Amino acid sequence: MSAVAKPEDEKDDSESAESILAPVFSPALDLLDDIGGTVTLGFQAFAWLIRPPFRLAQLFNALDFIGAGSTFIVALVGIFTGMAFTVSTIVGFRQFSAENMVGGVVALALARELAPVLASVVLTARAGSTMASELGNMRVTEQIDAITTMGVSPVQYLVVPRVVATTVVLPLLALCFGIAGMFGAWVVGVIWQGIDPGLFIDRVRQFLMWRDLRMCMVKAIVFGGLVSIICCKKGFYATGGARGVGEATAKAVVASIVVIFCADYVLTTLMTDI
Repeated sequence: MSAVAKPEDEKDDSESAESILAPVFSPALDLLDDIGGTVTLGFQAFAWLIRPPFRLAQLFNALDFIGAGSTFIVALVGIFTGMAFTVSTIVGFRQFSAENMVGGVVALALARELAPVLASVVLTARAGSTMASELGNMRVTEQIDAITTMGVSPVQYLVVPRVVATTVVLPLLALCFGIAGMFGAWVVGVIWQGIDPGLFIDRVRQFLMWRDLRMCMVKAIVFGGLVSIICCKKGFYATGGARGVGEATAKAVVASIVVIFCADYVLTTLMTDI
């Protein structure tokens, strides 16, 4: 009897060990699986990018929704970001009678950090969440399976246009954010606080270099690719009906924002002395 009971005891011990270790290792394994799926989808999208047929109609629709549809909200957020940052900067610089330096400092901050990061966050909240929910609804209603049955690659038809459009449009939106932010800084600094307009512009020319604009564009391109792939992946593999689509959309937005700030630190560190 003892010989028969021993394997059952060992089985119980192994099950209890798994139940104890599962909460510890499960989040890490889920994270690795999520990263692997995102990277795989990114490689698939890149492979389909250079293979015909090219879905130009899908691309133009994505450009219209992601680019033209996000311009107003990006500019609006940029204006108030520039105004708020200028007010805070003037308060600090006034202690040293250096208010005339505000224009250059705001321009530098917008070009290197605020414009690409916040434009990406706004784009994620508006277009990224929509991409995830659209693809998630198509997945749970089996529309993606129907596209596959018709002999069309769903990655090429659905994912590639959205990734290309986001990567192309985001640098332009970051530039729009920066221009709107400088307009807000001009309103606060020159019109409301009485800073000399000539000194304001001169400090912008003194502080802002081409390498700062290059950093802005490079960051925006990288952020656009990351955000689009993450949001498409979350929606593309959504499960669980309407609730699963909602969870996938929320996870897409959260993951994209976290990745934006992590990538911003890495790119800033790598490009600071270039």
